[in-house]
Amino acid sequence: MSTNIQPPRPLSSIPNRFDSDEVQSQWAKLREIFAYRNLLKNLVIRDLKARYKNSVLGIVWSLLNPLLMMAVYTVLFTILIPNDDIQKYPIFILVALIPWQFHATTLMSSTGSIVNNAAIVKKVYFPRILLPTASMLSNFVNFLLASIILLILLFAFGVGLTIHALWVPLILLTQVIFLLGLAYILSTLQTFYRDTLMILEVGLLAWFFLTPVFYPFERFGDHAELWGFVFNPARLMRWINPMASIIDGYRTVLWGNVGSSGPGPMDPLALLRTFVTAVLIFIFGYFLFSRSEHLFGEKL
Repeated sequence: MSTNIQPPRPLSSIPNRFDSDEVQSQWAKLREIFAYRNLLKNLVIRDLKARYKNSVLGIVWSLLNPLLMMAVYTVLFTILIPNDDIQKYPIFILVALIPWQFHATTLMSSTGSIVNNAAIVKKVYFPRILLPTASMLSNFVNFLLASIILLILLFAFGVGLTIHALWVPLILLTQVIFLLGLAYILSTLQTFYRDTLMILEVGLLAWFFLTPVFYPFERFGDHAELWGFVFNPARLMRWINPMASIIDGYRTVLWGNVGSSGPGPMDPLALLRTFVTAVLIFIFGYFLFSRSEHLFGEKL
C-alpha cells in the first residue's frame, strides 16, 4: 500500500489570514464611521452649543479671544519689552497664536471626550472614535472663525495674502492629522488613567514655551550646550516638536521671517518631514484607540 505524503508547503506560500482579516476589519470600521457621519455632525453641533451655552457673546468669543490675547502680547513685547527687530508684531503673534489655540483647546477637550460621555458610551452603540473626532472638528470651526480676524488684520496691516499663502491648506492638513492622532492617544489614556488630563495641562504649558509662538526661531543662537551635549536649538526643536515646525510654517508663509520684507515660501522638505511625523502619530493613535475601545465600557 502506497501513501501519498505531501511535503509541507513553504511558509511564503501560506496566505497570511491574520493580515487579511485585519485589513478587512479596518475597512469595515472605516465604512462604519462613514455610515455614522450624521451622528458626527450632530456631535460637533452639540459641542459648539455646549461651549457657548449661557454665554452673553456666544460664538463671538471665538473672534474676541485671539484678539484679546494678541493685545496682551503686543503690549508686553512692544511696549514693556520692546522687540524692535519684529515688524507688525500683532500679525507676528496672531499667525502663531490662532493655530496654537486650536492645538491646545483640541487636546484639552478631546482628552476627556470618552470619560465625559460615559453615559452614552455605556448605553448606546456607535463608533467611539467619533467622540474625539467631534471635539477636534468643533475646535476646527472655531479656528476657521478666528482665521477671519487674521485675514482682516493681514490686509489692515498691509501684509495681505501672497502666493505663499497657498501653502496654508497643506500646513493645516498636517496639523489636523497630528491633532487627530494625539486626540485618539490622549482620550484612550484618560479612559484608563484619569490623571492624564492633569498631566496634559502642565505639559501644554511647557509645550507652549517650547514652541515659537511669541518669539521667532531667529532668536536662537547657532549652538547651545546642555549637560555637555552641543546642539543647534532651532534645528532640534523642529525635529522633536512638530508644532514648532507647523507654527513656523504658518508664520513664514503669512508673515515672513525676521529681517525679511514679507511672507516667504515654505521649505517643502521641512513640511514633508512634519507631515510624515503627523501621519505616524495618527496611525499609532488610531490603532491604540481601536484596539482599546472594547474595554471603555468596563473602565467607565
